[in-house]
Amino acid sequence: MKQVPTPSCGWSAGKMRREASLVSTSSINTAHAPSLGSAVSLSCRECGQTYPISPRYVCEMCFGPLEVAYDYAGVTRESIEAGPHNIWRYKQLLPVPSNVAQTPNLEPGMTKLVRADNLARALGMRRLWVKDDSGNPTHSFKDRVVAVALAAAREFGFSVLACPSTGNLANAVAAAAARAGIRSVVFIPADLEKQKIVTTAVYGGTLVAVEGNYDDVNRLASEIAGEEEEWAFVNVNVRPYYAEGSKTLGYEVAEQLGWRLPEQIVVPIASGSQLTKIDKAFTEFGKLGLVDATQYRVFGAQAEGCSPVSRAFKAGYDVVQPVRPDTIAKSLAIGNPADGPYVLDVCRRTNGAVEDVTDEEIVSAIRLLAETEGIFGETAGGVTVGVLRKLLAAGLLDPDAETVIFNTGDGLKTLDAVAPAVSPSVTIAPSVAAFRTFLDDAGLG
Repeated sequence: MKQVPTPSCGWSAGKMRREASLVSTSSINTAHAPSLGSAVSLSCRECGQTYPISPRYVCEMCFGPLEVAYDYAGVTRESIEAGPHNIWRYKQLLPVPSNVAQTPNLEPGMTKLVRADNLARALGMRRLWVKDDSGNPTHSFKDRVVAVALAAAREFGFSVLACPSTGNLANAVAAAAARAGIRSVVFIPADLEKQKIVTTAVYGGTLVAVEGNYDDVNRLASEIAGEEEEWAFVNVNVRPYYAEGSKTLGYEVAEQLGWRLPEQIVVPIASGSQLTKIDKAFTEFGKLGLVDATQYRVFGAQAEGCSPVSRAFKAGYDVVQPVRPDTIAKSLAIGNPADGPYVLDVCRRTNGAVEDVTDEEIVSAIRLLAETEGIFGETAGGVTVGVLRKLLAAGLLDPDAETVIFNTGDGLKTLDAVAPAVSPSVTIAPSVAAFRTFLDDAGLG
């Protein structure tokens, strides 16, 4: 059994007691028993203790994290394919009510799986795919997890949707709340990229900038979550439901590949939940007979300036030592990742690895993806492509195995990261002669 977080992992006995106090559901106004489809209980990932479906996320016995347990029935390829062209086609596999598709929501999902032949050739690979989640409503994968969290929050009777965020989640929560007609309160680091601040504030909710990094913001939000009884903090008190939304990335990849699993995947790491839930999705599809349960390898990607999981993996540790983030990849800048130890488990179990890249390598990888496939990924995408390239160079990733990488956000949100590295090819006078001169000088004529 994995070690329960200790003070060296950024926890304290006081914090444990405070977080345990947040599991009470007595203050939530539920006019009926919550109905979240196939979800039947919550289960502790550490000790296995079970709890009823409710807005709690910490085990009262060992303070371990809770996750959703299901009783799946009647899930077939045909039932999935008959569903809408968004994540609700997988509603039988998610903790959401049966009528979720009819409620006001952003309907995220079914983003493109792009066969990246140009990038594959540049890297010396046989077959490579990019799961491009920048096509979601607010241009990141966070729309998936927020949609599931919103569905659960409605069932529990919450009236406010809230979160601490490094940016993309802020966009998704503010937009989803606006669509649902409820209030949003979002907490962000004050030095967040301007683009992400604007694309959150535009939805009209309450946006609170906090002096400090994400871990400071997260601690503040956790304290507030224990005091504001009507607020659903998507990644705090309804986190078990929120996290399940990431499974839809794995479901879609398997379906889009023709109901089969890839041989290798490379996933960016922030909290680590996305990576572990994609693995969970592949496992569930195999157990349900929706795909052949073939072996696959999972690789995690971090920025060098915030690489606690990568450091732990390389050192052979089972716990993750928190760090203070210092990287341009702010969407991944979580110095104390909640699912870090579980990422280590998944990558080791599947014979994968966790690697990190420098800020310079991130920018280079962003440009490589854009120049080869026409996909402008944000810094997290640069981390993923950069780690893919590094793993190949080190011989840790098989260039002949079918590989899927995940671009989780839009480069338009992180313009400052690449702006210094790109510019017009030339500035000329408004004449054909000037243009011809440029072509000749550049050897393009």
